Amino acid sequence: MSTAKLSHLAETLIGSEIVKLGNMISERIRAGEKIYNFTIGDFDPKVFPIPAELEKLIIESYQQRNTSYPAAEGVLDLRKAVSQFLKEWEGLDYAPNEIQIASGGRPLIYTIFKAIVDKGDKVVYGVPSWNNNHYVHMTDGEHCVVECKVENHFMPTVDDVREHIKGATLICLCTPQNPTGTTLTKHDLSEICDLILAENATRKEGEKKCYLLFDQMYWTLTYGSTVHYNPITVRPAMKEFTVFVDGISKAFASTGVRVGWSMGPELVISKMKAILSHLGAWAPMAEQKAVAKYLYEKDAIAAYLTQFKSEIEIRLHNIYDGFIALKEKGFTVDAVAPQAAIYLTINIDLVGKTTESGTILASQQDVTSYILSEAKLAVVPFSAFGGASNSPWYRLSVGTCIKEEIPAMLDQLESALGKLK
Repeated sequence: MSTAKLSHLAETLIGSEIVKLGNMISERIRAGEKIYNFTIGDFDPKVFPIPAELEKLIIESYQQRNTSYPAAEGVLDLRKAVSQFLKEWEGLDYAPNEIQIASGGRPLIYTIFKAIVDKGDKVVYGVPSWNNNHYVHMTDGEHCVVECKVENHFMPTVDDVREHIKGATLICLCTPQNPTGTTLTKHDLSEICDLILAENATRKEGEKKCYLLFDQMYWTLTYGSTVHYNPITVRPAMKEFTVFVDGISKAFASTGVRVGWSMGPELVISKMKAILSHLGAWAPMAEQKAVAKYLYEKDAIAAYLTQFKSEIEIRLHNIYDGFIALKEKGFTVDAVAPQAAIYLTINIDLVGKTTESGTILASQQDVTSYILSEAKLAVVPFSAFGGASNSPWYRLSVGTCIKEEIPAMLDQLESALGKLK
């Protein structure tokens, strides 16, 4: 094997732990093993297809030969449609020149970091959270990590952020959150916004401001009494300092369609456009044209979301109820009541227990391996999201869940738990 030196980034960056785990599980399933795979934050299109109207529009768009390069900032039709969609559905007022289109959320997040963060700049983010650690690493920022607690639904509080705010360049919030499926309350979000506004008021003319990266990719997927709040609605003055990450990936089970958008201050958006023009990470022209038409179909969107959300919520609550039932039977498991997104936060605390063969589960990695081998349950430990390696908390994703299999999965888990001493 070659020992040639590459860049510092290439030699220090690790690939997505979630994707690596998901691929490993998929290989075992292809080999014929029955596994309840709740690892990847994606959808099985056979279980959760994209909206029929959107599918039809995409096919028509290709038939209309919309296959050339799109504009670097996204086609104007789509940016106008996004502007109208945001106003109707969230009450947010963004002009087309304040909107950037890209191929999903990842290139948008990367370009937000590249447009704002210099080497050594402080970036504040909570853990567990999705990929913030990697984006900070890719931009040579300073990691200011907040260890979030279950009593706060694994979301950062204003006191957590206050500890790092002085001199910070970027605060990263995701709500509804991946991996936890929990949300920031209006009160907590308002307090964090007030903190950012107060900090920026202390900075001199020409000094870099503190920006908020606000990832709301799951904002349409809330359940029960849960309400999604955004920084601009709770504190209008935050518009000057907030850059959103949004799109169709999770709202319409369209992860592979690759259409995402950011909204933010025109200066930031223009710099993101320049960076993206070199990356070429634009959404395909045909899909952009199709989504531009679909976003105006308010009744179709409402009908799709009603059915889609209902199916996700059934799965989340059935699995949550099953974990609570196991807890009541005396097993050392737990779960956080589902609030949003496609994720359930579960707790499997088995370190120190002994298997039938006499093997002691000495680490959380041993626990993860045990429930995979004995219960055939594949979930992602919070350590893959920046959490501690000994954390007993996991993300369980229901995007590929067949609801009729939930009782059998819970029975198999109970059997595996019952074999331990």
